[in-house]
Amino acid sequence: MSEPVLKLDRTDKYFGGVHAVQEMSFELEKGELAGLIGPNGAGKTTIFNLITGVYDVDGGKILFEGEDITPYKTYEVIRKGVARTFQNLRLFPRSTVLENVMTACQQHHKYGFFEAATHLGRWRSLEGKTRKQSMELLERVGLSHLAEQAAGTLPYGYQRRLEIARALSLQPRLLLLDEPAAGMNPDEVNDLNDLIKGIHRDFELTVLVIEHHMDLVMEICSHIICMNFGAKIAEGDPEHVQNHPEILKAYLGEEVLEA
Repeated sequence: MSEPVLKLDRTDKYFGGVHAVQEMSFELEKGELAGLIGPNGAGKTTIFNLITGVYDVDGGKILFEGEDITPYKTYEVIRKGVARTFQNLRLFPRSTVLENVMTACQQHHKYGFFEAATHLGRWRSLEGKTRKQSMELLERVGLSHLAEQAAGTLPYGYQRRLEIARALSLQPRLLLLDEPAAGMNPDEVNDLNDLIKGIHRDFELTVLVIEHHMDLVMEICSHIICMNFGAKIAEGDPEHVQNHPEILKAYLGEEVLEA
C-alpha cells in the first residue's frame, strides 16, 4: 500500500496555556477530496497553518508523501507540492487578475532581476509561457474574461475563485482550501461545488477543504474529519459524520440531543 499523501501523527499546538490542537491524527490518501469541519474556534485553520509551516508544531509529526515536513518553513512546504487558500483573501488588489496569477506562477522560476536583465531572450520566453499558463488557469476558474481587471474590483465570489487559481498555479499535489465558500450566496456555492469537484478531477489532486457550509462538504467530500476544542471528535463518510452525536452536540448544542 502506498504512503498517504498527508499524515498528521498526534500533532499538538499550544498558544500560551491554550492547547489549540490536541494530538490530532488523520491521513489522506492520494486523490481524496476530504473535508475538515468544526465550530468556529475548533482549530481548523490552525491545522492548515501547521501543515504549511506558518506555525511551529509543538508535538507529534506531519508527513507529506512519507516525508517528515514538521520542521519545514512555508516556502519549503510549497516547493514540496502543497498549496493553500486563506480564510482572509491575500490577493494583490491593485494588480490585474492575470498579474495575480502570473506572480504566483513565477514562484517556479529561478531568475532574479540581474538574470532577467542579462538573459532577456530566455526571460521573455518564460514570461510568455507564464502568461499562457495563467490564462489557462483563469479559463478553468471562469475568470479569463476579467483578466485585465483589477483584482480588488472583482465581486467577492470571483476573488475567491482567483485565489484558487493562484494556488493551482503553484502546481500542487495537495491543495488546502480554507473556507472557499465564505461570503457566497447559494447560487455561488453551487457553482463552487462544481468548480472544486472539477479541479479535483482534472488536476488529479488530493484536496482538503475547511468549510462551514455543511451542504457543500456533505455533497463533495467522501471523507470528513470533525474537530471541536482542538481535538478530533469524529471521522468518516458523510452519513456517519452527520449522524454522529458528538457532532450534533458541537454544532447544535446539548438541548437538541435532549429534546
